[in-house]
Amino acid sequence: MKRETAISKEKRIGKDAEGDNAKYSNNAEFYEPLVCTSVQVFTVKGTEGKTKAFAKIVLNGQIMLTGLRVVLGTNGYFVAYPNDPYFKGEEFHSIYYPIEKKFRDHVEQCVLEKYQELFGGTAD
Repeated sequence: MKRETAISKEKRIGKDAEGDNAKYSNNAEFYEPLVCTSVQVFTVKGTEGKTKAFAKIVLNGQIMLTGLRVVLGTNGYFVAYPNDPYFKGEEFHSIYYPIEKKFRDHVEQCVLEKYQELFGGTAD
């Protein structure tokens, strides 16, 4: 088996000649747009509260995100991301969340379409 040198390892993990991290989002060799390849939605018993369902999604067939919630807010349905239950403070602290609005919109559209398909809720 061939041993990997430090230089080839740095190139493989996206470091430039000076050792600085490469910008993965701008490097097509390391980045593919994330796409929801699977969506599962599970209804909540007793829908008196704002949370109407839970969801999990698979991105690019590679990573699963669980704990998403379908919530009925004042402006209609939206997807909420899981909060850290151990965070001690006044605000909520999300465990993970989309950074770019385009990706947030993509996830929300996928989850709400599946929710509407399964349970007939209007996802407006």
